[in-house]
Amino acid sequence: MDVKLLAVVAVLTLVANVSVSQAKPISLVERCYCRSTVNSLPRGYIRELRFIHTPNCPFQVIAKLKTNKEVCVNPEIRWLQQYLKNAINKMKKSKKVN
Repeated sequence: MDVKLLAVVAVLTLVANVSVSQAKPISLVERCYCRSTVNSLPRGYIRELRFIHTPNCPFQVIAKLKTNKEVCVNPEIRWLQQYLKNAINKMKKSKKVN
């Protein structure tokens, strides 16, 4: 019985003295929302677009469909690239007017 107690104390001492890693734990906040993307999605199916840019993830586009389902859209789709260019130009023009 003394051997078992000694073994438990030895294990607890080792666990207590092991240095904690300096790496950050992976939290749900730091994970990328989009793990896969849709490459073809007609614009008519989309109710709204949401853009997410986080330091550890690439540019992400989430489309909320008319069926209330959310899908990740490939940001390289041609119509989406044109949509973003038009939105940026519109913002630049509105800043010049003000």
